[in-house]
Formats: sequence, C-alpha cells, structure tokens
Amino acid sequence: MVDTLNDRQKRFCDEYLVDSDATKAALRAGYSPKTARNACKWLNEGNPQKPSGKFNPEMRAYIDDRLAQLHSKKTADAQEVLEYLTSVMRGKHKEQTLVLCGDGMQEIEDIDVSARDRLKAAELIGKRYGMFKDNVELGGPIPVVISGDEQLVD
Repeated sequence: MVDTLNDRQKRFCDEYLVDSDATKAALRAGYSPKTARNACKWLNEGNPQKPSGKFNPEMRAYIDDRLAQLHSKKTADAQEVLEYLTSVMRGKHKEQTLVLCGDGMQEIEDIDVSARDRLKAAELIGKRYGMFKDNVELGGPIPVVISGDEQLVD
C-alpha cells in the first residue's frame, strides 16, 4: 500500500512527522502554496457523509507506520521502566561521577547508586503494585442519630 506513494508524497509524510502541520509540510515537500492549503484533507477522512475525494489512505498508513516505528524506538514502555527501577533498587545500576585524581585533574569513575536512590526506586515499584496504603477504608453501616426532635421544625 505504501509502495504506491511517489517521492514527493513520502517527503510530505516525513515532513509532517516533524511538526504535525500539514500545510508547512506540503510546502517543505515542494507543493505549491495553493495545493498546500488543502494538505490537511489528505490525512483526515473528514465527514463520511460528504467525502471530499482528497483523503489519501496510503499517506495516512505511511505516517501511522512511521509513528509506530518512532514510538517503539524512543519511548520506554512499562516493562522497561520497571526493569530499570529494579536494577537500581538491587544495586546493579552504576552512575558516573567526577573524582579528583591530583594536580587539579578529574576523571570519571563509576560508583554504586546511593541508598537514597535505591529506596526511591523501591518506593516507585511499591506504588506501582499498590503495596502502600495510607488511607484506611471503613466499611459497613454507619448509624445516624438525630437528637433534639422537639426543636426540629416541620
């Protein structure tokens, strides 16, 4: 489906991924200003009762595919975050710091993560699994007693 796009259409789709502005992307891809004004219609289906005929499903599919690739490469998922926090909590993660080595010179050295950082990682993991409950849940019926019925007005 994506193979049917020409080079300028692919360039438009790639430019659209930069700032999600269809008009600017069309201009950067080499379309005329008149054509670029309608570029947003290429990606949006619009009103299904009144199809504009401009919607290009191949462009939309190309952009969606590229977004999925970018998302998977650059965005940490829940599993990756939990694995990182676990490695910090268990002391397997190192951090770099500068150490004075004499004559005013410094070098980079790997050190263990501090106990404070390990505790914070443990706390975040615990919150994820709902291990800590600060609030107390009360259940059951609560009786309501109204006194001073002689002072109540109908």
